[in-house]
Amino acid sequence: MHKTRNDLAANTRKTVIEILNARLADLVDLQLALKHAHWNVKGPHFIALHEMFDAMTDSYDAHVDDMAERITALGGTAMGSVQAVGVATSLEPWPTDLSDGLKVVEALAARTAAAAKAVRKAIDETAEAGDADAADILTALSRQLDKNLWFLESHLQKG
Repeated sequence: MHKTRNDLAANTRKTVIEILNARLADLVDLQLALKHAHWNVKGPHFIALHEMFDAMTDSYDAHVDDMAERITALGGTAMGSVQAVGVATSLEPWPTDLSDGLKVVEALAARTAAAAKAVRKAIDETAEAGDADAADILTALSRQLDKNLWFLESHLQKG
């Protein structure tokens, strides 16, 4: 870890850095899956899905930045390269041959739900470790993930 005047204990900072880097990997992975879906989705709902996936990708930008900046503020290194994300993500690999609109939505809903579950666990872990600020960052992300999951699931539900 890098030297810092942050008054959180070194073991707290180390624990939180690990937790945030794990969730950072998931979120960058989810953004890349959304971009892949945005470029490749097909079917009768193409334009609506194409635009929704792009908006969802953008909705995570500030959260990615907040997590990465918290990691570095704690003296860590934000591990956001494609190579680091590929190794660290807990999400299932994206099926690159998927293009059917509703099947893409289903796959994105599953990934979003998995990311949201991991973030909720991380909220508790960072709070328990003693970093309320990291827990707050993750709480905001949790709300965004749940909102995007609602949008995705609404496409799969019958009215």
